[in-house]
Amino acid sequence: MIGGGQSGPAAAHALRGQGLQPVVLEASEQAAGSWPRYYDHLTLFSPARYSSLPGLPFGGDPDRYPHRDEVVAHLLRCADRLDAEIRTRTRVRDVRPEDGAFALGLEGGGRLVARAVIAATGTFGRPHRPDLPGLAAYTGTLLHAADYRAPEPFDGRRVVVVGAGNSAVQIAAELGGRARVTLAARHPVRFARQRTLGRDLHWWLARTGLDTLPVGRFLSAPPTQPVIDDGRYRAAVASGRPDRRPVFAGVSGTKVTWADGSAEEVDAIVPATGYRPDLDYLTPLGALDATGHPRHREGMSLTRPGLAHVGLEWQRSLSSNSLRGVGRDAARAARHIAAHLSRA
Repeated sequence: MIGGGQSGPAAAHALRGQGLQPVVLEASEQAAGSWPRYYDHLTLFSPARYSSLPGLPFGGDPDRYPHRDEVVAHLLRCADRLDAEIRTRTRVRDVRPEDGAFALGLEGGGRLVARAVIAATGTFGRPHRPDLPGLAAYTGTLLHAADYRAPEPFDGRRVVVVGAGNSAVQIAAELGGRARVTLAARHPVRFARQRTLGRDLHWWLARTGLDTLPVGRFLSAPPTQPVIDDGRYRAAVASGRPDRRPVFAGVSGTKVTWADGSAEEVDAIVPATGYRPDLDYLTPLGALDATGHPRHREGMSLTRPGLAHVGLEWQRSLSSNSLRGVGRDAARAARHIAAHLSRA
């Protein structure tokens, strides 16, 4: 198991249910994956009752929206109760085929041999930086959302946040209280109400079956997700904090030129433009396409028997790379791995 964030423990729990003895390899110092490195005020858009990993309820008020540190604590509790070996500070450099099995080369030396591998490293390690007009010539502060932590360093500054998703809007609204902020995107921001008729959106997704509808294999690219809003973010944009504009037409030094021909000095640009699968270590297996995405169907490798994925965006459904949905995909991957090992 490569990755000890939300996907790794979910998959390990499922493998134990199949009678297997998984080993979880996590590059950081604790089994919480990338969650400790998300921005300080991150809050889940799903209530606690829909945000638990398999085998351990979140605890506390089930209708609250947990913040980042609560999620980290939940993941660590899951790791403590997991009946599996977890090796932290163990980064996998590459995975190669070896006599019908897999040889895992580790950074700093050493190797492991496994009969099956589940890649569960998510996407945080590979921030997506699109080719925005003139951005390579920008000489101000350029900070991807993956490296953003808190608004205080931006007090009184001119900031452009690029993106139209949940993270972009949440960061822009947070900065809007302390800086002059523009939310720049190629497409309009789409909002979805967090609560309808007294019920959270995720209650409706679960009740209608949309949350688990297995349409992932039919999508050539993940669709843009709406911004889940309790009214605060729509109000912030409407009030101009942040204001909303199309993506800039060019950049020179610290000066940004907008589509209407106006130009201004900008202190910082924060692309909140998402992530891509962080799976370069699988390159020697020939398991990735030319863009670095895995060749898979619903998480099962199309090129390497015994290789599976957990935690990919739209791996099988809308909830595949979320706390609420990763357990379902992990269970499918565990059954696939168990069947493969039985045949082998």
